[in-house]
Amino acid sequence: MITTDTPIGKRLLSLDLFRGATMFLLLGESAEVYHALHEAAGETGFFHAVMVQFDHHPWNGLRFWDLIQPFFMFIVGVAMPFSLNKRLEKGEPWAQVFRHILYRCGMLLLFGTGLHCVYSGKLVWELWNVLTQLSFTVLVTFLVIRLSWRMQLSLSLGLLLLAEILYRAYDPASPFVKDANFGSWSDLLLMGKINDGGGWVTVNCLSTAAHTIWGAMAGNLLLSTKPEIEKIKTLVIFGGIGLFLGYSLDWLSITPIIKRIATTSFVFASGGWALLTLAGMFWLVDVKGYQKSVFFFAVVGMNSIFIYLFANIGGGWLNGLVHIFNDGVFGGIGFSPRFYHITNALLVWGVYWYLTYFLHKHKIYFRI
Repeated sequence: MITTDTPIGKRLLSLDLFRGATMFLLLGESAEVYHALHEAAGETGFFHAVMVQFDHHPWNGLRFWDLIQPFFMFIVGVAMPFSLNKRLEKGEPWAQVFRHILYRCGMLLLFGTGLHCVYSGKLVWELWNVLTQLSFTVLVTFLVIRLSWRMQLSLSLGLLLLAEILYRAYDPASPFVKDANFGSWSDLLLMGKINDGGGWVTVNCLSTAAHTIWGAMAGNLLLSTKPEIEKIKTLVIFGGIGLFLGYSLDWLSITPIIKRIATTSFVFASGGWALLTLAGMFWLVDVKGYQKSVFFFAVVGMNSIFIYLFANIGGGWLNGLVHIFNDGVFGGIGFSPRFYHITNALLVWGVYWYLTYFLHKHKIYFRI
């Protein structure tokens, strides 16, 4: 933590925009917007190439959609110094703040494992989604947040190095083979199973803890009294370094960019994009004052955990409900199924947004 003259009530509007826009994009997936548009785009052409970016890369490579989870984990880190400073300035002892963090991480783990049970329709022990990953990365970030930025950076790089060593020690000849790597082996120990077909692994939380730590470092920077242009330059420089390291490791065939096992090159590249995105939004919103779009996205971010859980648990029900009326109207007047599949997805997306707006309007916020 750092000592600043920032008032308790001051908000970082660019963070509201970043968090809200990321959550809004996630809701688009739950509403099946990208699936409907991809279906309409066909299998070739420019529009198809665009819509491919809204799906995870099958293995070695980086698409836009691969950045959403790193963005979310990075954003959580950015918000931590603001939240913790408020608590400390209000007089809460550090031990009480630590108990709150432990509770929060426990709830994230509970919600994350619970979602896997909902997906499976039965009790299962699985640790692959973003909430279970956050339960680890938030705790690690809290434990190092009072250290100097150099120590935080060193520890984050140490976690990346540890992950790299574990993968290479497990299979020196082919360390990054899908379903036959250190991550899959550790999942067999932890859960007695691997993520069949997807290649996701629980040990991702080790390397992606760097995203949350880097977010906290960025948050402390933005909280500081340094000139705004210096803050932006620092974010851009470190973001550029992240991109250079990530893509260079991949292009030189040292470590491939693989989101599904969060390789070192992937963490560097996605972390670089996160830092550059924050820098751009900070410059646009907090420095230049372009704030017209902030409210639309901010209301989504204000209840991010709630709407994420609602979309993942009740999304199928809501899609079905809207489907009855949407398809009945557009199908009845002769539109094609492809058309009303798109309108159905857009309507569900709109309902998600309105729900967060309704909660904000009535000052209802779900916190953990």
